[in-house]
Formats: sequence, C-alpha cells, structure tokens
Amino acid sequence: MESQNRLFPVFLKLEQLDVLVVGGGNVALEKVSAMLRNSPNSRISLVAPFFREDTLDYLKDFPQVQLMHRPFEAADLDGRDLVICTTDQYELHVQIRELAQQRHLLCNVADTPALCDFYLGSIVQKGDLKIAISTNGKSPTLAKRIRAFLEEVIPDDIQTSLDSLEALRKELKGDFESKIKALNELTKGLIFKK
Repeated sequence: MESQNRLFPVFLKLEQLDVLVVGGGNVALEKVSAMLRNSPNSRISLVAPFFREDTLDYLKDFPQVQLMHRPFEAADLDGRDLVICTTDQYELHVQIRELAQQRHLLCNVADTPALCDFYLGSIVQKGDLKIAISTNGKSPTLAKRIRAFLEEVIPDDIQTSLDSLEALRKELKGDFESKIKALNELTKGLIFKK
C-alpha cells in the first residue's frame, strides 16, 4: 500500500493559547520566530539554562515572550496548551512528552517525528492567504522548496482577489449550496502562471 500523509491540518489562534518552548538554541529560535512571524502576539515562554545571543536579540521586540533561565521543571507545563521541545537531549524530550501526555497537552519534539503530536509545517503567506505544507515529517527541505515555489507563483496582489471574493460572498443570496456553486463558477478561471 502506498504511503499517505494522514495528518489533519489546522490553523491555531496562538494569541489564545499558552505555548512552552524548551530550549534556547538555534532550533528554539527557528520555531519561536516562525510562530511570532505568523502570530506576533503569541504568548510563548521559553525555558533553558542558556539562550543564544541571536535568540535573545530576536526576542527583545516581543515583550510578551517570557524567558526562564534555568533547566526544565515539570511545573513548567502548568497552564500550557502546547509544548515544543528543541534541545539536543533525547531523554529530556521523552520525559517531557510523557508529562505532556499525562496532562493532555499537545507536544512537538523537533526532528523526532515519533514523539510528535503535531508538526510545524512550512508556511506560505500573502495577505490573508496562508498555506501550510507538510511532508509528514519526512523532508522539511522539500517543504521549504515547495514553499519557495508557491511564494513565486502566487501573485503579490492576491489580497485584492480575496477582498473582492469576500464582498461578493456577503452579497450572494440563496442557500449554502447555491452560494458555493456561484463562488465555484466565479473562481474556476483562477489559475496562477509563473
């Protein structure tokens, strides 16, 4: 049987969630900067005995991000909705994953798909259009290449089309099915060319 990605994509309102990142190095910076680029008001706490200067420098523009300069403690999971592990300590990640499961928290362990409840995809954004790309944890590099391709082919003025379609949708009369049919008819010629 052919392999198939069985992940369910979802877009989170991170401003309404409490996120813990364990680690303060390059991977922590990569994950935190991705979250803050997409959701600048996210409530994120980082815990690590050491933070790279690049991480500290990046976070100085985000006063809502809390830094805890010490090793992880189980109590750090109190009140959290998501936890992301970014250290190079596999045993610590296994311990955090087990604690997260006991508390029904979603957990992501960077570069360890078997310990993840969710993955952070590669993201394309132009205005209100946002596309997340997943390779089921198999190749972040390919996801980044696909992202670069989509960023190139999706027009920069896509927001104009989105705004027009939203206005049109609000004006449409009839039941849900007839509205969908009308919108499908309007958008069927929408093809992006390189």
